[in-house]
Amino acid sequence: MNASTPPPVVAVIGGGVVGSALLHVLAHRGVDALLLEAQSDLALSASGTNSGVLHTGFDSTPGQLETTLILRAAHIRPAILDALGVPTIPAGAELVPRTPEDHETVRALAANAAANGVEASIRASDGALLVPGESVTDPVAFTRALAASAVAAGARIETGARVTAITPTDQGLVLDTADGGRHEVAVAINAAGLYADEIARLIGDDSFEIYPRKGEFFVFELPDGETLDRIILPVPTKRTKGVLVFPTLDGKVVAGPTAVDLDDKEDWSVRPEARDEILTKAVEQFPTLAGLEPVFSYAGLRPAGRDSNYVVGPSTVDARLINVAAIRSTGLTASLGIADHVVGMLPDLGIPVGELRPPTPTAPIAADGPWWRRTAAHRESEAS
Repeated sequence: MNASTPPPVVAVIGGGVVGSALLHVLAHRGVDALLLEAQSDLALSASGTNSGVLHTGFDSTPGQLETTLILRAAHIRPAILDALGVPTIPAGAELVPRTPEDHETVRALAANAAANGVEASIRASDGALLVPGESVTDPVAFTRALAASAVAAGARIETGARVTAITPTDQGLVLDTADGGRHEVAVAINAAGLYADEIARLIGDDSFEIYPRKGEFFVFELPDGETLDRIILPVPTKRTKGVLVFPTLDGKVVAGPTAVDLDDKEDWSVRPEARDEILTKAVEQFPTLAGLEPVFSYAGLRPAGRDSNYVVGPSTVDARLINVAAIRSTGLTASLGIADHVVGMLPDLGIPVGELRPPTPTAPIAADGPWWRRTAAHRESEAS
């Protein structure tokens, strides 16, 4: 590449936490990067409607890509959170067994944590599994901080820019957007969450399918200024981690989620029956919730892969489109590990990648209300 040749541009499609982490790593490794987000702002879908819990990977299956990237993120994340001033609660988590089978599960989880190199112990008094590294953050603040730091390092972001066409050329890919934009890029990274399969199909890639798995949450305010000082985990099943009870940074307590498989990617409603489904399990784990009325509820749609999980790698149709899809429920936790892994693929596609520079600090971004209310309010305003 001579001095007159502009550097190749890498586009990130999708402005959730994974897309913002990708943009952050790209910018801080000297790559000319652009993020295209269909919504009017970042983190208005799954990234703004989750639990905000940063998991350690204690319960992740050893050897799987998801586990590898969760563990990699756990190594990378603390310094970035600190440099960008992203708030967290180092709450730690406990999982209390209630049946003989639960005790067996706890012992298996402790062994699994050890295999993954994650600190965990079993409390002698009741056999509870204690995982001190689990923490809680504001997922919207995390997403915005990563994106703002990327912009400060030279990246660009366009919102309201839904990608409608991808055209291969000799030089790369041309991305057309619904707002009339056209972007010539060397490589595009498909981090479009619920719509990642639809983005892939724009180039003829039908190798995976995304469906929404709805998770409903209920927010509580404890009486007399009481707060919760830990994350309470249920005994997991093969299908779901179950109903968690956890604190928020603004002093509330949240119980959830459910796990309801859907086809409608725009159904952000909370089902009437979800309240009893959640509360029955939540009260058993945290009796203080008994008799309390929720102050708010919200639903998130997790981008689950149909018979697939963590579809991460170049498209078989055109390697210049890298799919980062089916990140079902650990996107917040694994985002920086995913970004580090994916950016490492770029040299094979002819994109020069420099050494990772320290995060570029930025001024704090003013919050537009509690993160757990933000996406629900946005969806309500769209519907009205």
